[in-house]
Amino acid sequence: MNELFDMPSYLEHSYFGLVGLHLREALLPVLAGLLVALPVAQLCVRFRWLYPPVMWVTTVLYAIPSLAFFVILIDYTGLSELTVMIPLAVYSLVVLVPAIVDGVRSVPQETLAAATAMGLGPVRRYLQVQLPIAAPAILAGLRVASVSSISLVSVGMLIGNEGALGNMLDAGLKYDQPRLVWLSVLGTAVLAILVDALLIVLRVLLTPWMPRGTRKGSRTLVAKEAAR
Repeated sequence: MNELFDMPSYLEHSYFGLVGLHLREALLPVLAGLLVALPVAQLCVRFRWLYPPVMWVTTVLYAIPSLAFFVILIDYTGLSELTVMIPLAVYSLVVLVPAIVDGVRSVPQETLAAATAMGLGPVRRYLQVQLPIAAPAILAGLRVASVSSISLVSVGMLIGNEGALGNMLDAGLKYDQPRLVWLSVLGTAVLAILVDALLIVLRVLLTPWMPRGTRKGSRTLVAKEAAR
């Protein structure tokens, strides 16, 4: 078993070291995207006219092929993790912004009126009332963004980004080592499945009031992710 996961010296990392780097490069952009999407989505809810142009901009950016996006950034960020992580953060916005907007808009007006009557201001109402109720939609968006990001990190090896499982795939193809190819492909798939499963568990823990049948919507959202 140890021999299966032994990495050649030219990869400079152990297998699980590569897995950790892959997760870092995939999930930090999603977290950054979430931190940007939360205030942007709230502005879109507050000013409805803002939502269409925001979605137009994010959709146009999402339409840029990942490899082309990486190449554009090389002149500014070099062959670094940022060159891969910035596009992934941008891509996550096209999923997270509408997920948050839809979730927040689904909060009943009676609930908002009750929160206002209790003395909650706009910020506290957003954080303590709207976001908790919108949690299922937000977590569904996070599932899509996370799985997509995990798969796209490997594309970074085409521009020489070091450290993720894509480098193992590149090395396996270059040096004719099928073991490295399979470890890379299966490792990426397993990571995506595990992260998705953890987010499902998190959703169940955060939304114990939801009947099981109402969770089907998030599965539909995940199924809509297209391969880039």
